[in-house]
Amino acid sequence: MRPVAISVDAPEQSETLRKKAGYTITLLSDPNTEVIRRYGIVHKGAGMGGNDVARPAEFLLDHAGVVQWRNLTEDLRVRARPEQMLEAARQLR
Repeated sequence: MRPVAISVDAPEQSETLRKKAGYTITLLSDPNTEVIRRYGIVHKGAGMGGNDVARPAEFLLDHAGVVQWRNLTEDLRVRARPEQMLEAARQLR
């Protein structure tokens, strides 16, 4: 398993953020919210200039890409704790 983040930001913005924050995860760019919409996590009008963005969410997918666990929230400050995700991943094995 490996973590991946998806954002509406342009690839250049995502890469700048990744480097500045010291992230080692893959950051994917979805400026047209195509993937974000497939996962049902669009937060309409919540972005700069009233643009759609992704609402906070964490998913664990299996090797076939099927969602096996998810954590959804309306508050961007509230995220799953690493321990929660690791425990969920252990239970999926």
